[in-house]
Amino acid sequence: MRLNGEISYVRDEEENENDSVALISLPPPPLQKLVVGYALTSKKVNSFLQPKLEGLAKKKGIVFVAIDLSQPLVDQGPFDIVLHKLTGKEWQQILQDYWEKHPEVTVLDPPAAIQHLYNRQSMLQDVANLNLSDCYGKVGTPRQLVITKDPSSIPDAVSKAGLTLPLVAKPLVVDGSAKSHELSLAYDEFSLSKLDPPLVLQEFVNHGGVLFKVYIVGEAIKVVRRFSLPDVSKRELLNNTGVFRFPRVSCAAASADDAELDPSIAELPPRPLLEKLARELRLRLGLRLFNIDIIREHGTRDRFYVIDINYFPGKWSLLFIQYSHPFKLMKCSLYLLSHSFLSIMCQFISSF
Repeated sequence: MRLNGEISYVRDEEENENDSVALISLPPPPLQKLVVGYALTSKKVNSFLQPKLEGLAKKKGIVFVAIDLSQPLVDQGPFDIVLHKLTGKEWQQILQDYWEKHPEVTVLDPPAAIQHLYNRQSMLQDVANLNLSDCYGKVGTPRQLVITKDPSSIPDAVSKAGLTLPLVAKPLVVDGSAKSHELSLAYDEFSLSKLDPPLVLQEFVNHGGVLFKVYIVGEAIKVVRRFSLPDVSKRELLNNTGVFRFPRVSCAAASADDAELDPSIAELPPRPLLEKLARELRLRLGLRLFNIDIIREHGTRDRFYVIDINYFPGKWSLLFIQYSHPFKLMKCSLYLLSHSFLSIMCQFISSF
């Protein structure tokens, strides 16, 4: 068989070997359609379904169909994949019931697994339990403390836990709102009582003001740099008091990929270490579509901390989709741009 679609065949097994071989040019097989039903917020739809993405997907036989939330999900479709990012117990139950009736459908990702990332108390537990360390470096999590109520008790709780100031305060619940990604930096013990529970307190680790966002789509990995909170010197810690509030610091506008940085700060984490971390977290979290925020402790080369994990992050760019068989394996090659973003498509394995 030739790669250009021409097929050679022998008309009769008993024909002389010197006889000519007939060639028939066959048209390529029709592209089998893959239907992706999506249930996303309007904001997510606007950032995700860009014309370039839809056009590229259409060429590959991928069709996006909006799921009508006012109608029973079982009456819609049929879908090959359900891609979603909605919160709420009602939607989780709807999707779970649908999946039980249609186990052949690929759901990205299971609602129960996603729920694990909506709480910062449980979000990093799998990383802490992993305690990854090999010849390429060590990956852990900052020490942290969960405060659910009574701000006046925070200083005493921090003292008992042995946490070191300054502390980063993050909302306990991640609900997709801008507020859930806001940070506060508390410099002194007395200011801790001004915080607003429920929250998570993390020890601040100096990291050169740069964090690495590791995007994971199935087995595909892409890393980009983002500006982060600046380092805090001992002098600043002694001279500063109070709580300083910051908006979301690792957004796309804060790209550090083209900035002139100290090579020791800008150097990306070792690829083998990231691949091992991503593989382990995919298994432990049960997710295939997420990103990890990682920092490197300033002054070290191989000491890394995971400080956040997000499901189906929005600021991704898909420039190329390739799949070897539409109903066996889809591979996505992701290339993220520094200043312009489209969205993402997923890597998944489905059997039909």
